Amino acid sequence: MVGSEIASSSPQSQNCLFPSQARVQDDHHTQQKSKPLEISHYTSLPLQFPPFPYSPKLYGPPWPRNPIPFLSNSEGEGVLFPDMGASLSNLTEGANGSGPGPGLGDIPENCVACVFMYLTPPEICNLARLNRAFRGAASSDAVWESKLPPNYHDLLDLLPPERYQNLSKKDIFALLSRPVPYDDGNKVLWLDRVTGRVCMSISAKAMAITGIEDRRYWNWIPTEESRFHVVAYLQQIWWYEVDGVVKFPFPADIYTLSFRLHIGRFAKRLGRRVCNFEHTHGWDIKPVRFELWTPDGQQASYECCLDQIEHDDAYGSHKRGCWVDYKVGEFIVTDADPVTEVRFSMKQIDCTHSKGGLCVDSVFIIPSNLKERKRKGVLK
Repeated sequence: MVGSEIASSSPQSQNCLFPSQARVQDDHHTQQKSKPLEISHYTSLPLQFPPFPYSPKLYGPPWPRNPIPFLSNSEGEGVLFPDMGASLSNLTEGANGSGPGPGLGDIPENCVACVFMYLTPPEICNLARLNRAFRGAASSDAVWESKLPPNYHDLLDLLPPERYQNLSKKDIFALLSRPVPYDDGNKVLWLDRVTGRVCMSISAKAMAITGIEDRRYWNWIPTEESRFHVVAYLQQIWWYEVDGVVKFPFPADIYTLSFRLHIGRFAKRLGRRVCNFEHTHGWDIKPVRFELWTPDGQQASYECCLDQIEHDDAYGSHKRGCWVDYKVGEFIVTDADPVTEVRFSMKQIDCTHSKGGLCVDSVFIIPSNLKERKRKGVLK
């Protein structure tokens, strides 16, 4: 069909974006009114570009090498020639001499590595598939050391030496981006896979919980919904208090501390998740007080009723039957802090009423803006 549109008449009677490429007869356009040309193995939707004839002063210089040819009609509509793919594919050739000119494969590996310094780890891994130079730069220790936190050696010290000896910086990043348990598996550290920043989770087993030894009040429930595979379930109690402390050389950053809680008891029946609110009571009478403080004087607190049956904008559902992160506050770590100590608590000590039906999973310590970006769906 393309052959019927291209004529061999003189250049004076033709319009094209690049004169050395396609030629279209003017009298053909006068006979067929404003109908874009079609190529069978490309889309028939017209591409819009400036009126013809092409003027470099108005629309800039043409493509510097192997310009992409177009066919046009009288209204400046057109479609790509079938060799468009071959022209664009030349960008990835050239390293092994297969292309007619320089391409991405001719960029020096150290230059590619300098560009990778400004990209995220997922972007680097995607670009590594382009060619050999990009793949070599994506394995550079200098690139991946810039993605690791300055104290990544403290995280490695939590692992057996044989797990990280003789590993490249890329492999170390991959190792630390997976959960690193310590303190008998009751605390977990990991690096965020996009930003390389340090995150922490503390199990309820690492906290001091009032009455946790008495089975009349508390039970440990195994579950797959926790990274620690167990949560503390409160049946009924009058005095409720949970305390914890963590000491670790966090990198300089602003961190958010939050409790992960669940109203009601959950289980799986016939492959479906079901919730039981039989013991749930008392959380709508008086608020629960969350607190955090550090030895250098930083403090934060927050109060709320856990069982307020209302629409929650952040989660799009009621609080009952869902895991909810209750933000306690933020604390700042500077470069001058060798080891950061953070204490946190959750209390409801009003003994005028009992309360129960609450699951306590863990406490999260995550960089503040990272937590907000994940909540908005920017990071997955």
